[in-house]
Amino acid sequence: MNDREMHWVDDGAGWELMVRRTAPAKPSRARPVLIVPGYGMNSFIFGFHPAERSLEATLAAQGLTVYAADLRGQGRARATRDVDDHYGMAELAVDDVGAVIDFVREREGADQVDLVGCSLGTALAFGYLAHRGSDAVGSFVSLGGLVRWVEIPTLLRVAFASPAVVGLVKMRGTRDFARRALPIVTRAFPRLLSLYVNPASSDLARAEEICETVEDPHPIINREIAEWIARRDLVMRGVNVSAEIESMANPLLCVVAKDDGIVPEATARDVYERIAKRSANESRDRELLVVGGERDLPIAHADLFLSRGAERRIFEPIARFLLERNRLS
Repeated sequence: MNDREMHWVDDGAGWELMVRRTAPAKPSRARPVLIVPGYGMNSFIFGFHPAERSLEATLAAQGLTVYAADLRGQGRARATRDVDDHYGMAELAVDDVGAVIDFVREREGADQVDLVGCSLGTALAFGYLAHRGSDAVGSFVSLGGLVRWVEIPTLLRVAFASPAVVGLVKMRGTRDFARRALPIVTRAFPRLLSLYVNPASSDLARAEEICETVEDPHPIINREIAEWIARRDLVMRGVNVSAEIESMANPLLCVVAKDDGIVPEATARDVYERIAKRSANESRDRELLVVGGERDLPIAHADLFLSRGAERRIFEPIARFLLERNRLS
């Protein structure tokens, strides 16, 4: 049984960010790992799986000390004073991720932290690297993540067609709505749902718990995503993050879901190809893991965390990559 504890980290902007630490039963001398959540979600899903070890538990079982963060507006993060919600991706990436990395390094007495970016969490983590440099970061795992839109799903293209419109939309109660809607959509519209999660691959009977990871969309971030889709490259505070990552020297594992209807295969692969392009002679530091496809269980976006066999096919390879890069460094 792994020990879990919660900490709160001041981000300097009026928020205390929740950071959950999962300690291994048999600690290794490896760098601590920080998992960064994506958009419309929080860190809950990293510590949950319907039937197997979760991502956090699997990494800890391999001897890694694991941290999972709730950034401002997510999960158990809490405002410490009267703050408005006027923030965007840059604040999450540079300020919040930066504050958590500093905390983890100090808490563990570590020079560097390994990062696992999940979905938009990959973009946020790359945003941190583009602005703050890579000295504090060891290895990097992109788990269904992106930094440049190569292929854009029709659903997202339509939903984010107008930055001005999506920037005005405020939604509340998304988690409760998801809890009510998920069982209905699973039965009546499984093909639509399969863009995000496949009922054939993931057990959705525990919908009440699964939806604990759902968060309300944020109007400013909605607008930024719409602008990002139109531009394709990710720009934060005037820095083209999509271009900046080409000079990144950190070891990279890029995990791609072949049936992902949110971050399509070509878009998720671009993270690997953009970095590997510069580092053709450093193949030991660049790995690509593609899961799903016609001869396998279909793996969409959320299946990366919930699917049957995720522990063996996704979480354990991530642990092996991180431990191996620790030995090589």
